[in-house]
Amino acid sequence: MSAAQKRSGAVRKSKKGPSVGTGGYGRKALEGKGPTPKAEDRPYHKAFKNKELAERSAAKRGNTTKGGSAPRGRSTSRSKGSEELVTGRNSVVESLRAGIPAKALYLAIRIEMDERVRESLKIAAERGIPVLETGKAELDRMTDEAIHQGLVLQIPPYDYKDALETVKSTIAKYNKGHIKNAPLFVALDGITDPRNLGAIIRSASAFNAHSVIVPERRSVGLTASAWKTSAGAAVRVPVTRAPNLNSTLKGMKEAGVFVIGLDGDGDVSLPDLGLATEPLCIVVGSEGKGLSRLVRENCDSIVSIPINSGMESLNASMAVGITLYEVSRKRSA
Repeated sequence: MSAAQKRSGAVRKSKKGPSVGTGGYGRKALEGKGPTPKAEDRPYHKAFKNKELAERSAAKRGNTTKGGSAPRGRSTSRSKGSEELVTGRNSVVESLRAGIPAKALYLAIRIEMDERVRESLKIAAERGIPVLETGKAELDRMTDEAIHQGLVLQIPPYDYKDALETVKSTIAKYNKGHIKNAPLFVALDGITDPRNLGAIIRSASAFNAHSVIVPERRSVGLTASAWKTSAGAAVRVPVTRAPNLNSTLKGMKEAGVFVIGLDGDGDVSLPDLGLATEPLCIVVGSEGKGLSRLVRENCDSIVSIPINSGMESLNASMAVGITLYEVSRKRSA
């Protein structure tokens, strides 16, 4: 017996020729499955369902792109006539307290609860607002990276009625005796601050105005900020839209409405206004530029509010409030 055969456990080695390969067919098995897909790309993951929900929502709005920039932690406005997103715990709970119409409340998964979150959920439940748990990544995408603190409120676009149609229907009701006080309207010329609009709506509600008119272009709309400033008055006083303010003013005059413009250089002082008891539209311009030239030309009268000579001008919402009060006083006299 040879030495190799005597050693226990010895391995007998023999030379072997070349073996037949797989021809590359086994390469795919050796490569592995690649990197792990993102949670939102895995059909069985909750983030995937949230992503699909957001995409369907965006498709319904007709806007799949991200919205414009906004003050961080406040609101994110989408394209004109689409939803607005209110972000941040303080802003969301204040909006809900103000009774702003809401489409959905988005809540981050595993959000850290505090009094603002609890109150937001309570109001949403009372008002029947859907609450949707959403991943932080999706909330970041929805809000364009705004500081949302895990809480986002989706507000549907405001349903503006046509200004002139509203005026005509109000005049018709007044002529039939269905409305006791003469129709009263407020029109905005170049007002771009939503807080001014909200304050004007609030004054209009306090003094029984029938609508607030905003131009379709170069003017503020009824945003979340305007809703909050109005303190719920936007529910009672409709905001109507004029495709062209000058054309609307001309149509109002043809319908029997007197149009007065507010300006510091007016030819009539507010205490001497003799049109207060007639169907009336009060037009106010921006604090800086005032009334535009064409709007001034379409006014029956330009009215000034007597103020201290050291004060250059009044805030637009303040001027409207003072004028509405004087009109109301003259009508009740």
